[in-house]
Amino acid sequence: MSDDWLYNVSITPLSVLAQGAGLVLDFSRIRENIPFILQGVPVTLSFSIVSALFGFTWGTVLSIFKISNILPLKLLADLYTSIFRGTPLILQLALIYFATPQLTGITPTPFQAAVVTFSLNSAAYSSETIRGGIMAVDRGQREAAMTLGVKYPTMMWDIVLPQAFKNILPALVNESIALLKDSALVSTVGALDLMRRGQVVAAEKFIFFEPLMIVAVIYYVLVMGLTFVAQQLERRMRKSD
Repeated sequence: MSDDWLYNVSITPLSVLAQGAGLVLDFSRIRENIPFILQGVPVTLSFSIVSALFGFTWGTVLSIFKISNILPLKLLADLYTSIFRGTPLILQLALIYFATPQLTGITPTPFQAAVVTFSLNSAAYSSETIRGGIMAVDRGQREAAMTLGVKYPTMMWDIVLPQAFKNILPALVNESIALLKDSALVSTVGALDLMRRGQVVAAEKFIFFEPLMIVAVIYYVLVMGLTFVAQQLERRMRKSD
């Protein structure tokens, strides 16, 4: 028997792969859908920015509770943090989006559910970072301010928090980047963000690599842009020292 059949068997899979390689990387098939995908950028950024602002604000309040001498507030903040850090983010999103109508009769929009979920979750993580930044500020400054009769809220707002923010800026940037990437989870509740739009195009064209690769590149550009802005801000803050 000739050995040609062995040659054909070994070559055929390679030829099939070679012929299919051009199809796998055919981005021209989704060229007309790229504007549709790009429309998800404002949606993703709005989720991330609004959630980061609310999360940072609530996280600051929680951090003050944690260093407070009022035991109920401290226990409440610690319990809150343990719950949101101890359960998956996607579970929290599902509970707020799907369970809220059952409990309250109010049906939140995907945007509202996502902002509430991400804000509450981000606050739990950022509160520990902010608490560490506050504790890193020289205690003597707080004692001096209290000796001079400066009220506690004024002391925290004008003296302690600005210095703490400067110390924890890199950690807050990391939290913001994680929040930006986690915002892709809103696609699970039907929000037309970047991830969801990529999935819509993939389902329409019956291809997945090209649209998801476009989405990945956009996320990468957004993250690098945020990192660059944070680096510039940190450099300017260092000059003030």
